[in-house]
Amino acid sequence: MNAKPIPANGIAETEYDGGADPVVAALGKGLVWDTADDLAENLKGAELIKAYVKRLPNAPGVYRMFNADGDVLYVGKAASLKKRVTNYAQGRGHSNRITKMITLTAAMEFVTTRTETEALLLEANLIKRLRPRFNVLLRDDKSFPYILITGGHEAPGIFKHRGAQTRKGDYFGPFASATAVARTINALQRAFLLRTCTDSVYESRTRPCLLYQIKRCSGPCTGEISPDGYGELVSEAKAFLSGRSKAVQAAMSTTMQEAAEDLDFERAAVYRDRIAALTAIQSHQGINPQTVDEADVFAIQQEGGMTCIQVFFFRTGQNWGNRAYFPKADATLEATEVLGAFISQFYDNKPVPRLILTSETLAEADLLSEALSLKAPRKVAIARPQRGERRDLVDHALANAREALGRRLAETSSQAKLMAGMTEALHLTRVPRRVEVYDNSHIMGTNAVGAMIVAGPEGFAKNQYRKFNIKSEDATPGDDFAMMREVMERRFSRLVKEEGIPDRLAEKAEEETDALSDPMPAWPDLLLIDGGAGQVKAVMTILKELGVDEAVDVVGVAKGVDRDAGRERFIIPGKQEFSLPPRDPVLYFIQRLRDEAHRFAIGSHRARRKKEMVKNPLDEIGGIGPARKRALLHHFGTAKGVARAALEDLEKVEGISEAMARQIHDHFRQSG
Repeated sequence: MNAKPIPANGIAETEYDGGADPVVAALGKGLVWDTADDLAENLKGAELIKAYVKRLPNAPGVYRMFNADGDVLYVGKAASLKKRVTNYAQGRGHSNRITKMITLTAAMEFVTTRTETEALLLEANLIKRLRPRFNVLLRDDKSFPYILITGGHEAPGIFKHRGAQTRKGDYFGPFASATAVARTINALQRAFLLRTCTDSVYESRTRPCLLYQIKRCSGPCTGEISPDGYGELVSEAKAFLSGRSKAVQAAMSTTMQEAAEDLDFERAAVYRDRIAALTAIQSHQGINPQTVDEADVFAIQQEGGMTCIQVFFFRTGQNWGNRAYFPKADATLEATEVLGAFISQFYDNKPVPRLILTSETLAEADLLSEALSLKAPRKVAIARPQRGERRDLVDHALANAREALGRRLAETSSQAKLMAGMTEALHLTRVPRRVEVYDNSHIMGTNAVGAMIVAGPEGFAKNQYRKFNIKSEDATPGDDFAMMREVMERRFSRLVKEEGIPDRLAEKAEEETDALSDPMPAWPDLLLIDGGAGQVKAVMTILKELGVDEAVDVVGVAKGVDRDAGRERFIIPGKQEFSLPPRDPVLYFIQRLRDEAHRFAIGSHRARRKKEMVKNPLDEIGGIGPARKRALLHHFGTAKGVARAALEDLEKVEGISEAMARQIHDHFRQSG
């Protein structure tokens, strides 16, 4: 966005580009309203907000509140920006959460939109992108998997698909998890005998594979089934996934009966097994509604300061799985507020069904329905059912939400006790909210990888895991100390650059008064190092060089005598080594953290080693993509054959120009 000169009224007007979201980009006729420096000078909190009110339009839009560091505190939308912001300026009748938000506000920014519906869409987009501290935040927002039956091929295959739907074919979903997709595809293989091999494997087959032998594929690759016969199987699979399962099963049953009457028992048995496979799919799905064809069901449960939202997906009259979410939300917010904010963010990057059923009556259900209809684009209904099958679906989702929240509360309570116990046992300066555990993995120094795993109040945070491919060429291969120094330097130099060095005293005071502190901050409170005094010394050297040695506790976990688990020695800088009692729960907890780091390090190392093993020398040549590499290998057979080829032979390969042939020829002569 390009700002215009500040006008006399102290408000700058700039066009808003809408970000990457095409729907939000369509709202670009709105204006960003920003304050001039003289307006914000020496003002903060309610006084600053009052200064804005005088200049705001009585129009729909979105507002953002910033703290003194420029971090976004809150994103909200309003039918009238002037009226909504006036409420903040009054400074009374607010909850503790809103009062604190107002107190921290050092700047605001506004975007006017044409309608309140557009404001709602823009608000959801900005919350997802900016993740403001005081908003309800949707966490674990992964894309949902689909089932893809490919198109543009003589024998379409059936695959799991996640991400942009750019591949030609028919997509069915969304499914709640990859497990649900894999289970369904596995059953569909038995029911419709569709191939699951890649196109390259399909084209290279000379005889049927094992899947054909165990009756999981009809063998189109080697002509075991005619193209027309395979096409019928594909059509049946599409019909089943499109909701015509009863018709497909009825047709199979009729065919099975006819085959039995003709005494063709082998063919009848094939259809019997296919019908059994379809029945297995439907039994795994649990509830299959009779009156709901396409809907998402949302149920919310709040307890112990936590929120769980259970989402069930129904498509083509079939249950395609469910997933539990635990959004970050202030404990003072009502369930209807949290659920409304969650749903508006949930569909920011997902397809919207025709019907949304909720366990709560949403305050802005009509507005949300209008906004989602704009994204769909078709009519989207939102309802809280009172009776009948739809009410049963919501009640079932609500029961699942209660169970999921109960499990999470039990896990969190147990984790909190272990964190507190670890604080006492290791003499830490604070109860850690973020624990980082480091380990290295290599074989004789080759393919060395440093690994970092993260744990917090809610268990392992796998989306925070990081691996570090060791790059240093100066270090002696297999030097664990040098590897740990490199990992620490890369990790904390970047952390200092992006987050700055934390003021732990100020943070501690804020945590005591602020229940909204993120349970997983960017900075770690504790580093657990898998190693002895040498590794700990290497870590402390880097931390001191970066000036952050006081910002984080460091503990080394050395293997005990004879490397026995339970006899570990703990190394803390400036203190005597010590051990914990063999049956201490804290010791088991630390062992679990260390074992997870070890597992992740070995897995990362194996992946890198495997990649190196299959690396092709042609990959090192600039301008050689998959097509040219394929052409070279088809012509010469192997990469070694390409390396030995004369310049004239290289020029004969289709797609290889004279200049590219010279580049390939020179590359292998120079490297040799």
